[in-house]
Amino acid sequence: MQTLGLHKGNDGKDAYHPVIKNVMMSLGSLILLVTLTDPQNYHDRLHRVKPMRIVVALGGNALLRRGEALTSENQRRNIQIAAAALAPLASDHQIIITHGNGPQVGLLALQSAAYKSDESYPLDILDAETEGMIGYLIEQELGNYLPPERLCATLLTQIEVDPHDPAFDSPTKPIGPVYSKTVAEQLANQHRWRIAKDGEYYRRVVPSPRPRRIVEIEVIKSLIIRNVVVICAGGGGIPVVKDVDGHWRGVEAVIDKDLAGALLAIELGADHFMMLTDVDAVYQNWGMPEARAVRCISPGAIREMAFAEGSMAPKMLAACEFVEKTGRIAGIGQLKDVADILAGTAGTTIAPDADIGWWD
Repeated sequence: MQTLGLHKGNDGKDAYHPVIKNVMMSLGSLILLVTLTDPQNYHDRLHRVKPMRIVVALGGNALLRRGEALTSENQRRNIQIAAAALAPLASDHQIIITHGNGPQVGLLALQSAAYKSDESYPLDILDAETEGMIGYLIEQELGNYLPPERLCATLLTQIEVDPHDPAFDSPTKPIGPVYSKTVAEQLANQHRWRIAKDGEYYRRVVPSPRPRRIVEIEVIKSLIIRNVVVICAGGGGIPVVKDVDGHWRGVEAVIDKDLAGALLAIELGADHFMMLTDVDAVYQNWGMPEARAVRCISPGAIREMAFAEGSMAPKMLAACEFVEKTGRIAGIGQLKDVADILAGTAGTTIAPDADIGWWD
């Protein structure tokens, strides 16, 4: 079987196969040679690229699988798996981690609703709780895989939103556990929730305004300059607005973590924005017999397709925004394929001028 990696050129020296494309990275001067060889092992694959600044967005459903009980034991076990997958990436690159919180914030909201209505906690406080909880678990488990001198830090992150964002009138963000239709309708009537279909099940949906500005961005920059692995903007961050007096206050919403991750990646000048979820790639016609997995695609082609609101649509929008504003690359795929997503040999790669390609 012929591979497309290093081979001997006419002068006897190692050379890359002509089909390997050079990808422009970092300030227009760092070139990442993407190899398409059959990889021998996970760590070798990561060593084939030069060190980069990578923003990694862990999907809430990658940290807690669909239908899995929302217990601390299950979450820790899944985060241990995530930490094991990300540790080699953190060893060879500068990574910033953000994460989803849909299942977790929904559970806290359900617990909060068990109290009297005037004692329940608003979503911004629950967002902060989940950011601290999940960040703590990621920080601890990832730290167990890294050398002691490689520090990790979790930062509670406020993100400004527009108080007049139309999302406040049209909730689309799924949070909390999945329910049967009957149970979901009962809970919706009991708690005045809005619900929507999510795959085979139903979930509560809440407003998801677009992120405008990361309040703590300078703090994040100061940490990554010191080579700290920063876990921030978790669950999309804590949504805040400024009142007429110029004071910050929280609002009832959950910002999409992928859109927040794209904003984070743009403001940090990241070389790569990677969204890890529980599906192996982006699919055209998802859930239909003619569904096809997208291998590579450009933002222009993405905008001509339709994707499910509240799930893949925000990921594709986030990818488009990052790629269009930076000219760099975004990737979407499964957690276990993190090395291959970076190399472009798994998942879906979104690049500025990519011709659309499909996985067999």
